[in-house]
Amino acid sequence: MTLKLDKLPDREAVKISFTANAELKAALNDYAEVYRQAYGQKESVSDLIPFMLASFMEADVGFKRARKKQAERRSYPIQNQVSET
Repeated sequence: MTLKLDKLPDREAVKISFTANAELKAALNDYAEVYRQAYGQKESVSDLIPFMLASFMEADVGFKRARKKQAERRSYPIQNQVSET
């Protein structure tokens, strides 16, 4: 069985909370079970979610482009917008 999400690496946790509807929670539980079957290792939904989100964002070309532009704007603030002499 092949999943888009690779086996999770060792990690250090930072806690973030969010609310999901019942349908999403059921799908996440199902994903965790499929993950267990694929890799022979049980991982909680809360351990899987950060890696699922990271994988999603890594695959989002538009987000990567926008994030790069955002970083460039932070690195190079506009100078000399109006010069008064």
